[in-house]
Amino acid sequence: MKKSVITVTFVAAMAFVCLRPDVVQGQGSSSTTTAITIAPDAVKWNPLVPGIQISTLAGDSSKPGLYTVRLKFADGARVAPHWHPEDESVTVLQGTLLAGMGEKYDTASMHEFPTGSFLLMPKEMRHFAAARGETIVQLHGNGPFVINYVNPADDPSKSNK
Repeated sequence: MKKSVITVTFVAAMAFVCLRPDVVQGQGSSSTTTAITIAPDAVKWNPLVPGIQISTLAGDSSKPGLYTVRLKFADGARVAPHWHPEDESVTVLQGTLLAGMGEKYDTASMHEFPTGSFLLMPKEMRHFAAARGETIVQLHGNGPFVINYVNPADDPSKSNK
């Protein structure tokens, strides 16, 4: 049985986070004077969009300053071509992330990044991705985290569905 492909974007994820203070509130703050410690079984996942969950570990990605979030993608979840005005650091914690560069989603140009891989997407670099198997990635950087779709029609926050 072929699994249906779930189309999601980091834009949708982070745009949704910015609109949901209950999701943005991290399990810790990057400006705290005490350590933030979170064991893997204590990560609090929140539904974001179909096929994706989020956990904010530190900071607030919608505001200036350091942030750390995790995204959990269902098998087959896809990320439409997009770019950020700041660098994006991605670490694959589980599963396999497939990623490509460019303005068009092209599976033939994607590279495989298994667990343990790190990607640094420089600001304004157009890129896209997909998950093979349940995949968890950790994003960190300087906020605010802004996502710009190459094709505005890919922006689920503007969808009438």
